[in-house]
Amino acid sequence: MSDEKPGYEKLRLQNQVCFPLYACSKELVRQYTPYLRELGLTYTQYIVMMVLWERESVSSRELAECLHLDYGTLTPVLKKLAGAGYLIRERSAEDERLLKLSLTEKGGGLRDKAVDIPPKIAECMGLSAEEFGMLYELTYKALKHMEEDNDNR
Repeated sequence: MSDEKPGYEKLRLQNQVCFPLYACSKELVRQYTPYLRELGLTYTQYIVMMVLWERESVSSRELAECLHLDYGTLTPVLKKLAGAGYLIRERSAEDERLLKLSLTEKGGGLRDKAVDIPPKIAECMGLSAEEFGMLYELTYKALKHMEEDNDNR
């Protein structure tokens, strides 16, 4: 619009950092789809499994915090992974409100099948190793700042 009021240019989609981050995130998850389909996992199931491959056992609260997911999103994912035999869900002896999640042998075996996925995804992004590192650092820097800012509200 040629008769825009001053400041309205800030509302243009092309001037937003949120939009390319959103669109890139959606496309990145789409790039994972064929690889994860071979494993029988969704992207959300995959990130849960990555945490379990790293820690072997974690509480539902820790997992939710780590993945920035709420319990409503996480609960059906955990049920499906448990149903597939990849993890065990059991109530914590210390706090019955918490679930303790433990990796099974079958779930651990899935790790060997997933090990080639990250390099394939990095390749599809078309970034140099230096650019990839910068993107990673800047994304986590922004996330940390927004979380701290939110905690201080």
